[in-house]
Amino acid sequence: MNDLAPPLGHRLRWTFTDGLTLVGRELGRLRQAPGEIVAALIFPAVMVVLFGYVFGSAIKVPEGGDYREYLMPGLFAMVTFSAWLGVMTRMAADASRGVMDRFRSMPMARLAVPYGQTGADMLTGLMMLAVMVSTGLLVGWQPHRGLIPTVQAFLLMIVLRYALSWVGVYVGLAVKNDQVADAMVPLGLPFTMLSNAFVPTDGMPVWLRFLADWNPVSALTAAARELFGNPGAPSGNVAWPLEHPVNTVLLWSAALLVIFVPLSLRAYIRRGR
Repeated sequence: MNDLAPPLGHRLRWTFTDGLTLVGRELGRLRQAPGEIVAALIFPAVMVVLFGYVFGSAIKVPEGGDYREYLMPGLFAMVTFSAWLGVMTRMAADASRGVMDRFRSMPMARLAVPYGQTGADMLTGLMMLAVMVSTGLLVGWQPHRGLIPTVQAFLLMIVLRYALSWVGVYVGLAVKNDQVADAMVPLGLPFTMLSNAFVPTDGMPVWLRFLADWNPVSALTAAARELFGNPGAPSGNVAWPLEHPVNTVLLWSAALLVIFVPLSLRAYIRRGR
């Protein structure tokens, strides 16, 4: 067993180093497409203005409060959930255009490609969150419970985003080509809308409210509202995920990683055969 330890450690370092190289490759690709960066960074700001001002006047916050403060945690959750869509389309594009075959012909760790994609998504996700935080502060949103709960809220978003990015890796490898992946992008909208991100779930039909309450977007939104001290935090007789939103987000993240990391690695290896 001791004889196997050094090669295993070497392989892990090799995978980590090559993964960082591919993170740099993804960031370099974005630098060559500034329009994609601008669109990704403008989108969160547009969402804040659109929902905060256009729809905000027509929606009442439970137990009162400013709608933009109620809304911002939901928009944070929405941007977090979008992680799997971007990774899915990039993985599908690389696979269908032969980029991954080129990687396999190089002296690099085979598993570095999915790790590189998820790592690059983490960095772009942090930039999107920074833009959304800045926009939220400009329109009147702010956290009220201090530094530590605020940091905890953003760490939850980062953890769930990383877990969701592995869903994107698997789906991107499972679809036939990037056209199919592009066609699946609109399917992400119902998951974000069927939640408590924009409106309370109290007025939904029972069966629809059940789906919304168990949606990870709802759990992340509820956890962020609780940690930020924003209006709309769960109270009273609510479903278990909303009564324990922080634990629910952590459980969702762990479950997604346990399921989709091995599935993604297996799909990547099989795709090269």
